[in-house]
Amino acid sequence: MNKKVVIIMGSKADLDWANQIATVLNSFEIEAVLRIASAHKVPLKCYNLIKEYEKENVVFITIAGMSNALSGFTDAQTHCPVIACPPYSDKFGGTDLFSSVRMPSGVAPLTVLSPENAALAAAKIIALSNEDVRAMIVAYQNKKRTELEKADDELQKNRLA
Repeated sequence: MNKKVVIIMGSKADLDWANQIATVLNSFEIEAVLRIASAHKVPLKCYNLIKEYEKENVVFITIAGMSNALSGFTDAQTHCPVIACPPYSDKFGGTDLFSSVRMPSGVAPLTVLSPENAALAAAKIIALSNEDVRAMIVAYQNKKRTELEKADDELQKNRLA
């Protein structure tokens, strides 16, 4: 698998969310390609992007809120893994997420709500065939464990003081 993740946004409004994902991907030395193509408004452009990038065996991350056709559309058009990472909005009390998690049979994008975790999931998929990325993930996980242990140690010291 290629060390490339293609992030498709439904609109320019999703750019901050995409940049958060790209930052984490870059920490794993994974290239992030950012594109905008709405499955509702420009489905042919969206289809063509998917077909162009799938030749490289990439992971797709889709970012679309409200009525998230982008994630299901992308997944239905490619053999490559697709991770839906819809930006959360209080506007609809979280119900807009249903369009990301309820998919028809045969359409199976993974749904990960955190930009950091969506990037980590993509990195883990790539790590299945890339030892360098695998080693970076192990180091990342060890760092997270160490941070947690340190936080607990500090809490215990402060409680006893």
